[in-house]
Amino acid sequence: MIKNPVPWPNGARCAVTFTWDMDADSILHLAHPNDASTRISTNSMLKYGPLIAVERIVGMLDELGIKNTFFVPGWCVERYPQAVKMILQGGHELAHHGYLHEYPNMMTRDQEVYWTKRGVDSLATASGKKPVGYRAPWYRFSKHSLEILLDEGFTYDCSLMGDDNPHLIRCPKGDLVELPGSIQLDDWPQYVHNPDVDYMMSIVPPRVAKEVYMAEFEAKWQYKGFWVNCFHPFVSGQVARLMAVKEMIIEMKAKGGVWFATGEQVAAHTRGLIEAGTYQPRIDDLPYYDARIPEFPESYMPAG
Repeated sequence: MIKNPVPWPNGARCAVTFTWDMDADSILHLAHPNDASTRISTNSMLKYGPLIAVERIVGMLDELGIKNTFFVPGWCVERYPQAVKMILQGGHELAHHGYLHEYPNMMTRDQEVYWTKRGVDSLATASGKKPVGYRAPWYRFSKHSLEILLDEGFTYDCSLMGDDNPHLIRCPKGDLVELPGSIQLDDWPQYVHNPDVDYMMSIVPPRVAKEVYMAEFEAKWQYKGFWVNCFHPFVSGQVARLMAVKEMIIEMKAKGGVWFATGEQVAAHTRGLIEAGTYQPRIDDLPYYDARIPEFPESYMPAG
């Protein structure tokens, strides 16, 4: 069912990359810049991530002996240095997630360049090296994002959802490895219920969320694919939910034939195969469209 799977190291059947987006309260300030300071309960909910959950997550990963990727906005790196220190001391990857969780595809190119660079600087100051991985805040990858990432020396992106396999995204300036995800492996649809961040989902038990995540894993294992999630410390770092995450990892390990790797490692492995001529990836040329498609006249307005 999955065509052209990447050959994984040591004959592994699939690759698994656990990722965490430590957005903290950046998303509240973005959504409500004028009165975020008055929304105390939501602030506390979001701060739970860096203040409580990150330590718990890092401890669990150390116990299980795997490394994860943490996508962190630059503002959160500056605001929560102790959480970032724990991530780095645990040997995990610190990757780029904007500066203030801004919307790249709602900016001019110059604005996106400014905020991308500011995020790079924050992460480089904290870790001692420039980040190589990027996930667009809210998945809002823009028409300019690929060029900007190439200019900044990134090696991979993890924002798009158009394939089952790592592949290349290309523009005239060059290409990056894309590590494609899927919305069913994001924890927001399962758990997030808060009007201040504009999500009012019906909260499911951790066993149900785990069933969704593991169904995807079983399919990727069966067909030699790539599994990458998008969890958030303030969401899946809560006790009952993290217990389910721990159970997932244990079950994945017991299944065998799984390569647990960071986003940086998967991208480097894929690029190495491409350069060696032993793997021919699918290539997406971006942007898909330059402007409004001509089939819709300027006078057309969508219903609603």
